[in-house]
Amino acid sequence: MNADLTVVQHPLVGSLLARLRNADTSIAAFRRHLHEISKLMAFEVTRSLSTRAIEVQTPLAVARGIELERPVVLVPILRAGLGMLDGILDIVPDAIIGHIGMARDEDTRRPESYYCNLPSGIGDAEVLLIDPMLATGHSAAAAADQLKSEGARRVRFMNLVACPEGIAHFADEHPDVPIYTAAIDKGLDDQAFIVPGLGDAGDRYFGTT
Repeated sequence: MNADLTVVQHPLVGSLLARLRNADTSIAAFRRHLHEISKLMAFEVTRSLSTRAIEVQTPLAVARGIELERPVVLVPILRAGLGMLDGILDIVPDAIIGHIGMARDEDTRRPESYYCNLPSGIGDAEVLLIDPMLATGHSAAAAADQLKSEGARRVRFMNLVACPEGIAHFADEHPDVPIYTAAIDKGLDDQAFIVPGLGDAGDRYFGTT
């Protein structure tokens, strides 16, 4: 495995992740913690965004500053990725939003695409692909395929919990897409869920368990 991988190690991120993992965390608290950890993760994921120099007029004089060189497009993988969206928007409020819908066939455990709505001009943007879990890696890799087929050239994949199997598969399919995560767990169970993981993030966020 030769992945472009960043594990975000920060006390606040670690503390929030522990709360998300806790099976006793209520729906309301899970939503709040997912919002908060996504905001903190976004600082690291956006650290290397390209900028350009500008000048602004303060009340006293001209000051030098910077602005983002390219627009930012956030693409959550439906439905669990939606839970991370608002936290990231707190950091990048001008971001454009696209959506990719992926559902796992429980027999084959492979993703099936059921929805894709991406903004025009995505090839000129910085794209953040968002999903809480990187399990088998098939859904994330298929979503990245769709982004690239629409012209995306600068893609980052942001998740919270990954495992070696998912990292390896995604990196094999998309070695040019950096992966950002908060934790690497030991692996998958026989149902292809991450262990210890945090359960089904979408079910826990939307209250469908």
